[in-house]
Amino acid sequence: MSEAGDERAIWAELFELEPPPAEEDQGTRRRGLLGRLRENLSRPRQAISPQLAGIFAPKLITADVWDELEEALITADCGMDASIALVDQLREEAGQGRITNGSELATALATAVGGLMAPEPPRISLRASPTVILVVGVNGSGKTTTVGKLAHRLSELGQKVVIGAADTFRAAAVDQLAVWAERSGAQLVRQGPGADPGAVAFDAVSSARARGADVVLVDTAGRLQTQRNLMDELRKVSAVVGKADPTAPHETLLVLDATTGQNGLSQARLFGEAVPLSGVVLTKLDGTAKGGIAVAINRELGIPIKLAGVGEKLQDLQPFDAKAYAQAIFSAPE
Repeated sequence: MSEAGDERAIWAELFELEPPPAEEDQGTRRRGLLGRLRENLSRPRQAISPQLAGIFAPKLITADVWDELEEALITADCGMDASIALVDQLREEAGQGRITNGSELATALATAVGGLMAPEPPRISLRASPTVILVVGVNGSGKTTTVGKLAHRLSELGQKVVIGAADTFRAAAVDQLAVWAERSGAQLVRQGPGADPGAVAFDAVSSARARGADVVLVDTAGRLQTQRNLMDELRKVSAVVGKADPTAPHETLLVLDATTGQNGLSQARLFGEAVPLSGVVLTKLDGTAKGGIAVAINRELGIPIKLAGVGEKLQDLQPFDAKAYAQAIFSAPE
């Protein structure tokens, strides 16, 4: 399968759509994804590798190893709860004789991280017609770019897409979406600067229903999680979408910048109090030295990571694969 066909197949799985004719099986596609992740996640991998190298050196497991491993995981921003849970699980496996040396510990850690985060691959169901996806987050997290890339991917899979430009405070956001809409063939619903974002969202859903569109992507204005008035406005946008379609929004995705580290947990908690979150888009994962934040978000908040951004290119936004991520960052240093 070509690289483009490989990409479409991965996205088709995320959206539960019929994939293009396959020349490679899922295992082959996943190995290709793992290779790209290893390359793109070199920074977080290199940050934790020196600590893991000593822990994974071929030797018998000692009591000191568990303290060293817990410290390494916390340093990598995995969070206290997740780090303790992972070490307890691995210590139990060692007690049962399934881990006896550093090499086996390396394999077991990557497996445990992947299993802790997502036993099953994330999905974004498009069963509703149209499916309304609300995209939220703080300023500069990559919301508008994420919306544009999603529109492009969905269009590639034959979906008719409407984009609601509900970030009415930043003209550049609307212009950016206009470029993506033209490139992907999506319809852009917009109003003038300073317009009511709820009205834009309502119009986008209404237009999608009238045109028989499959998906509505609503881009909202960036806002700090501590700005109460703007969080109230976000609640209003979500409620207005519900007036256009009582079952909507069907997905509310929070876009988080991975380089913010533990502050991302605070963002997720407070955004989750404003609107029900169905998933996280973790952007700039390639630019952080503490890639374990993905583990902390999933463990401490129970919100699945559905997409990960590891660069600026279209193909650098990918459906999140917890097992491939764990192998890319936490496996034995090469």
